[in-house]
Amino acid sequence: MTTLEPWLAIIGVGEDGWPGLSATARSLIQSAGLLYGGARHLSLMPDEEVTAEKVAWPSPMSSAIKEILVQHRGQRKVAALASGDPMLFGVGVTLTRALSPSEYRVIPQVSSSSLACARLGWPVVETTIVSLVNRPLEQILRYLCDKQRLILFSENDLTPSVVAKLLTLSGYGASLFHVFENLGGSNERHVSTQAKTWVDTQISKLNLIAILCVPDEASKILSLVPGLPDKVFRSDGQLTKREVRAVTIASLAPLPGQTLWDVGSGTGTIAIEWMRVHPACGAIAIEARADRAANIRFNAKALGTPGLQIIEGSAPDVLADIGRPDAIFIGGGVSTPRVFETCWAALRSGGRLVINAVTIRSEIKLTEWHTLYGGSLVRIAISRAEPVGATFSWRPMIPITQWAVTKP
Repeated sequence: MTTLEPWLAIIGVGEDGWPGLSATARSLIQSAGLLYGGARHLSLMPDEEVTAEKVAWPSPMSSAIKEILVQHRGQRKVAALASGDPMLFGVGVTLTRALSPSEYRVIPQVSSSSLACARLGWPVVETTIVSLVNRPLEQILRYLCDKQRLILFSENDLTPSVVAKLLTLSGYGASLFHVFENLGGSNERHVSTQAKTWVDTQISKLNLIAILCVPDEASKILSLVPGLPDKVFRSDGQLTKREVRAVTIASLAPLPGQTLWDVGSGTGTIAIEWMRVHPACGAIAIEARADRAANIRFNAKALGTPGLQIIEGSAPDVLADIGRPDAIFIGGGVSTPRVFETCWAALRSGGRLVINAVTIRSEIKLTEWHTLYGGSLVRIAISRAEPVGATFSWRPMIPITQWAVTKP
């Protein structure tokens, strides 16, 4: 067998099992010497039709993935079973990422998310799909807004209850809350209510949640556009103010799949707003103080970015061996020896670096670096209207000097 011939078949399986598979999918399974899948999927494959050695996915799956990609790659015919569309949230994504397209063939089934949209009459393209399988629950908070349609892949039978509780506590208890069980199977079931009236019931472990978000009257909807109100962050008073934060994120220019270092993160505002721009944006917050790192953790969960990685320690010492970022923001430690030099060396070519300075000493540093490396040097002066007696007056904030540069 050559590696030019597909040696791996990744087959999507529905609740109807073997009868629901296409002739092509059946043929690929029957020609395989090894058949990997969940215990439920393997049980749907009739012994009289499938002669391959059946291997149930272990928990975690990493050892089986390694077996397929290292021991069996190009050596044996292998088939892997997954629920619905393997390229949505499934093993297909993990397997194909390490292979050439000539090595595999993917046969998808209708995904449970598509089936749920079909049952509810929701346009799939206007529906946000989120997996809660081995992923933090708080990520859904990023998506909450009026009329938002969400499809959530549940981890188990307890997931609907914890999601309903989170929605209610977050001011979305009036949201329409649908729970589907065994979609596409003979025992399919649909339970519909409001999130705040959901009660524990006998729910199958195989379930999916569909939500039409409805905010309570007192709910404050948070935009995904950078510049969240300062008061939504827990802090000790030291945070990048919303107007400066909006300009800073614009200078950092986040793109999907990119990673930010937020050095001297403080409250975590820059890292969190960076991640809220797109769900594929990642960030690492570096903070020396334990109390501020605790605030960052709280804020990341409360604002829907629980995947924010937090490193407690002082830069530049903790910056080694944490990868090469696409963008860096230095909000603290501008005058600390080797912080800028270490960050600049780690930054990818084409990456952006932004530094905000508030002291004369820091401004001098930015001026020197601007002379050496180019980029743009901007003064940001913001005034806010505040009451003075019966009227209002402008109260200026401390001016910010911002240096932004792209690494050649």
